[in-house]
Amino acid sequence: MDSYDTIIVGGASAGLSAAIYAARQGMKTLVITKDIGGQALLTTDIQNYPGFDMIGGFELANKFKEQAEHYGTEFVYDEVLKISKEGDKFSLKTAGKEYSSMSLILAFGKTPRDLDVEGESRLKGHGISYCAICDGPLFKGKEVAVVGNGSHALEALVYLSSVAGKVYYITNAKKLVGDDELLQTVNSIENKEIYFDSVPASINGSESVEAVTFQNKSSGENKTVKLSGVFAEKGYIAKSEFVRNLVDLNENNEVVVDKYCKTSTDGVFACGDVTDTPYKQAVISAGQGAIAALSAYNYVQKKKGKVAAKSDWKLIKN
Repeated sequence: MDSYDTIIVGGASAGLSAAIYAARQGMKTLVITKDIGGQALLTTDIQNYPGFDMIGGFELANKFKEQAEHYGTEFVYDEVLKISKEGDKFSLKTAGKEYSSMSLILAFGKTPRDLDVEGESRLKGHGISYCAICDGPLFKGKEVAVVGNGSHALEALVYLSSVAGKVYYITNAKKLVGDDELLQTVNSIENKEIYFDSVPASINGSESVEAVTFQNKSSGENKTVKLSGVFAEKGYIAKSEFVRNLVDLNENNEVVVDKYCKTSTDGVFACGDVTDTPYKQAVISAGQGAIAALSAYNYVQKKKGKVAAKSDWKLIKN
């Protein structure tokens, strides 16, 4: 079982900021997330994040990720299914592996929706992805599908068209929806094939994705296309039940934290939209991520019998 100083569950503004601050302090840091960016990927023009007059959620999330990786953060694209505390350590089980850590930072906000079709649970991590910027490079020159609707799905289509050999866009919408600039870009893509008014029926393959079958809702006709990857872009849903027995939740199923982002369980911290903080903004999530990381660092330092810290003013030499 791989062991870390801290494991961060979630890869949006809060989780990525926590990763930057934790890794800068020299902690062995792992981020487990289904995607990078979370709900920020739903917008193409963030205009209230300090330092940027306007920046796309996709671009901002990627900058966060690159900075976290620069300081040594490791990433695993998976979903945490169970967390348990064993002595002074935490055990996290995903669909594919189990991990251990001295501290834990909950930053999962809202989680990408599953497609809820046959074959999905079996092929997760084997050709099914919930994050275009995370896994897109793995499908260079191959044929893939984007399943979903809205601007965030079209952003994934645009990005993947620059990497993959061909992109099928399967959407239950009857027309493309987005701003004029985005639609113009989508319409100019040559290596795409769009299926409107359609929903996935199954994802097929023995050990990895080999094809997807989808149905036209109006005609009832099924169609199967051979491909190597399926990207789910159906929006987000709150999932906090898996930590109900670990930390205190409020009536809205949000994790209750104090000003240090500490939860009701020693060694577990939380930040971002998953917490009971009333204001849900990217900049607030990022600030909470920094607090949670420094709190986790101090917790681990004390466990190791070392000196705690109050800031992150150290100069990191590369």
